[in-house]
Amino acid sequence: MKKTILSVAAIAMTMAASAEGYQVNTLSAKQNGMGHTGTALKLNAESMIFNPAGMGFMDKTIDFSGSVTGIFATAKATTPDGKVYETDNPASTPMSANLGFSIYDNLKAGVSFYTPYGSNIDWTDNWAGAMLNQSVKLATYTIQPTISWRITPKLSVGAGLMMTWGTVNLNKGLVSPSSLDALMQSMGMPAAFGTTVPASVNLKGTTSIALGANLGVMYDIDNRWTVGVSYRSKMSMKVKAGTASLSYVNDIAKTLLESKLGVIDKANFKAEMPCVSILNFGGSFKPMPNLTLAADVQVSFWKEYKQLDIEFLSEQLRPFDQNLVKNYRNSLTYHIGAEWGVTNRFDLRAGLMIDTAPMRTDNYNPETPGMTKIEPSVGLSFRPVKNFSIDFSMLYVAGLGRDNASCTYKNLLTGADDTFVADYKVTAFNPSIGVTYNF
Repeated sequence: MKKTILSVAAIAMTMAASAEGYQVNTLSAKQNGMGHTGTALKLNAESMIFNPAGMGFMDKTIDFSGSVTGIFATAKATTPDGKVYETDNPASTPMSANLGFSIYDNLKAGVSFYTPYGSNIDWTDNWAGAMLNQSVKLATYTIQPTISWRITPKLSVGAGLMMTWGTVNLNKGLVSPSSLDALMQSMGMPAAFGTTVPASVNLKGTTSIALGANLGVMYDIDNRWTVGVSYRSKMSMKVKAGTASLSYVNDIAKTLLESKLGVIDKANFKAEMPCVSILNFGGSFKPMPNLTLAADVQVSFWKEYKQLDIEFLSEQLRPFDQNLVKNYRNSLTYHIGAEWGVTNRFDLRAGLMIDTAPMRTDNYNPETPGMTKIEPSVGLSFRPVKNFSIDFSMLYVAGLGRDNASCTYKNLLTGADDTFVADYKVTAFNPSIGVTYNF
C-alpha cells in the first residue's frame, strides 16, 4: 500500500510532460505581434533571447527593452458521460527585460532576464480528474549575460550563459470519493463524499540553479535576405528537498485514511526535470525598406526526456523511489510574421504560430493539456518621442483538441488500475505590453 501511495504522489510531479504546455513563447511584446519570430531578425537587446548573434548588428550605444504578457487561459475536459469541466485559472505573467550596449562597433554585450518556462492551471479540487491533477503552478527564471561579435559586416555570432532556477507547487487528489464511499458502505457505514475528494497531496519544491548555453549565428545574404540559427542547450532542473503535505476534507476522511496515507505527510523528496534543448532555424526578407517578413522553425528535443526519477530522502521510504518512463517525442513549432513601418512613428505587425505537442494520447495528464495549437497574433508600436517606443500585441491560442486522451493510475484503496478518459480543449488570450529605449 505504501508503495502504491508514493507511486501516485510521484506521478503528480510529471510537470515536464508537455513541451508547448509549459514552454513560454511570449517573451516580447514586439515579437508576439509577429508570431514570436526572431531567429533571423536584428532585434538589438531582445536578440539575446531569440538569437544572440543578432545583437552584433546593433547600431545603438545602449538599448533597453522590457515586456510583460498576461496569459488568460481556459481548458475544458469532457468525460465520456458528457460532463464538461472547466479550469478556473489565475492569470500568468511571463516577462522579460533586456539591456545591451556597444563595446566596439562590432562587439556588443548585454544581460537579459526572462521567464522561459511556466504553467498556472487550476482544475478545482473536486473535478472528475482530480486523481491526476487539481492545480499546478510552475515558474522558471533565467538571467543570461551575453556577448555578440560581428566577425564581418555580414556575419555575426553570439553566446549567452543561461542561469535558470524555478519553483513548483502542485496539488492532486489521493483518494477518489467513489472508492472511499464504496469502502464505507462495505463497512456498514453510509456513503458520505459523493463528488468531494476526501484527501489531497501538495508537492512543493524549489530548484537549484541550472546552467546552459544560448548560442547563435546570423548571416546577411544580401541587403534583403538574412538567415539565422540558434541553439539553447538542455538544462536539468533539480529539486533537492521538496516537501509532500497531506490534507483531508474533514475529520471523517482523516480518521479513515490517516493510517494509510500518513507515511507521505511531510516527507521530503528530490527530483530532476529537464528543460530540453531547442534548435531554431530562421529567415527574414525585406521586399521593401519598410516591410519585413520572417519565418522560424523551432525544434524542441523532448525525445531527450526518457524518464522522471524521484527519490525520497527518508531512509524509511527509500524502497519506494520512482523511475517513471516517459519516452516523449520531439515537437515542432512554426512561426511566421510581418512588420510594416507605416510611418516613422508607427509600426504594424501580424503573425502566426503553429505549436505541436510531444506527449502520447494514452499517457496524457491534464496538468498541462497538450495539443496542436493555432496562434494568430497582431501588434503595433508607437514612438511618441525619438528613441522611445511603446509596444502592444495580442496573441490568441486556439487548441485543436485532444480526443479520447487517457491516463491510468493506481486506486489507492483497491489496488486496481483506474483510467481517466476525456476530450480536451484549450483557448487563451495573451495581451502584451512593452517599452523600448535606446540611444
